[in-house]
Amino acid sequence: MESLSPNIFVNSMDETIAFYKSIGFQLVVTVPESGPDLIWAMMMNGNVTFMFQTFTSLGEELPQISRQNGASQLLYIKLKKIREFFELIKGKVEVLKGLETTFYGATEFSILDNNNYVLTFAEDE
Repeated sequence: MESLSPNIFVNSMDETIAFYKSIGFQLVVTVPESGPDLIWAMMMNGNVTFMFQTFTSLGEELPQISRQNGASQLLYIKLKKIREFFELIKGKVEVLKGLETTFYGATEFSILDNNNYVLTFAEDE
């Protein structure tokens, strides 16, 4: 495994970006790249990375994630050899979403841990 980046669900992307800028974070990338209707953003301060995503962009996917503010998150874990890792664990865990390529080009899958936390594993293939 290479990194862990929290993906925090929010109601207002504009307010979230403004808040995190106010405490020293830099906006790194957004989806879409510009415009008033951002659905996802990555912000960094030094080696600390946060990803933010709107509740509405989540739609009906991963219903295990709360649609309430506060601790509504999925833990996003980047690793190498994602397909091998998926084959290794798929029979031992509850798979919520199988391997797929996302709109941002990563190969991902999501599982539910024993405490009902959603873990998404990803590789930029």
